[in-house]
Amino acid sequence: MIMGFTNRLHEGYSNRKFDIDKKKIESFIDRFFRFIFFLELQRCSEYSDIEARLNSFKSEFNEILFSVTAKNEEAETEIFFKSFPEIYESLKNDAKAIFDNDPAAQSIEEVMFSYPGFFAIAVYRFAHELYNNKIPLIPRIWTELAHSKTGIDINPGAKIGENFFIDHGTGIVIGETTVIGNNVKIYQGVTLGAHFVAKELANVKRHPTIENGAVIYANATILGGNTVIGENSVIGGNVWITESVPANSVVFHKGQVTVKNKFPANEPIIFSI
Repeated sequence: MIMGFTNRLHEGYSNRKFDIDKKKIESFIDRFFRFIFFLELQRCSEYSDIEARLNSFKSEFNEILFSVTAKNEEAETEIFFKSFPEIYESLKNDAKAIFDNDPAAQSIEEVMFSYPGFFAIAVYRFAHELYNNKIPLIPRIWTELAHSKTGIDINPGAKIGENFFIDHGTGIVIGETTVIGNNVKIYQGVTLGAHFVAKELANVKRHPTIENGAVIYANATILGGNTVIGENSVIGGNVWITESVPANSVVFHKGQVTVKNKFPANEPIIFSI
């Protein structure tokens, strides 16, 4: 029995398409994030030091990129770094949006150092660039690393605009074909998902579109590829939406509150869950 399992395990290794080191891939994006936002204890004091560190990261990324491409393919060594300046500017705008919208934030540096939402957004933006260039495995490994660290699950295929604000963040799910515009704010527990899951829908838009300026509060669930949340709309907490909402709408769940002392004396409150 053990021998049979050993044979199957060996066959799995020998037939594996990629020669990857998952920990190395995770370590790269974690260290790169800390380097570019100056979160390391030992910082570069000279321009030449920064350039040397960037070149070191480039060499390391080349090895990682080669490990996930077929051996007969030549990895594009600049596929990540050529877009880095643009992504970096987007992330600075994201950090400013978080600072401007969160009264608890004391500085942009605090956002970069400690906010899980900013880390998840940063990893997503780098992963999305690789996703767009059809690089296998790395984008998903990166975003799942962010997911494990922050509780924020952003598929690298999602399209997210500028000045994106995530507050608290735990439990957020943003599906692969989600489209999010500019200046959108999302709070913890929000799901931007599909009506249902089926493998044959792999190449179909199954997740919603959130237009510019929308605000989605905690634990709201928005489902469906044809569902559009119009610009500047406010989606209240705990709502369930499967149809489009026009621009400038306010959607909320209406709860009912009954004061306890209005019930007759000694009569139990009957309820169901």
